Amino acid sequence: MIQEGERAPDFALKDADGKMWTLADFRGKTVVLYFYPKDNTPGCTTEACSFRDRYEEFKKRGVEVVGVSADSEKSHKSFVEKKNLPFLLLSDPEKKTIEAYGALGERKLYGRIFLGILRSTFIIDGEGIVQKVFPKVTPAGHAEEILAAL
Repeated sequence: MIQEGERAPDFALKDADGKMWTLADFRGKTVVLYFYPKDNTPGCTTEACSFRDRYEEFKKRGVEVVGVSADSEKSHKSFVEKKNLPFLLLSDPEKKTIEAYGALGERKLYGRIFLGILRSTFIIDGEGIVQKVFPKVTPAGHAEEILAAL
């Protein structure tokens, strides 16, 4: 997993509308880049909605919130519309960015071990340097945890 003080890996990923985004697009702004397993699942919905509910606080501080999962653009569009999410969700179906950040690893669900997306968050400064890493995120209250760290 990427560590604090390291340069954040660049990416080129599409949002729910098919627009391509790179880390360089956020130059000069602090970015909260969070990785999550799957759209419309209970934990991921809780996490996304906590960012949605505190979104104005992030904007007041000049912070961009960006979620990344392996879901398709179509899935993201549905999730954004269904939950009224005001921030970007980026699609990484090949999991290259997810892997570059170290957010791909062993997960356990119902006693089964599999390779999946590790719920994790990175605060990246305007120069592209990772300022804070949250490697094992609990969805409820995560937005508050991030705001406290900013």
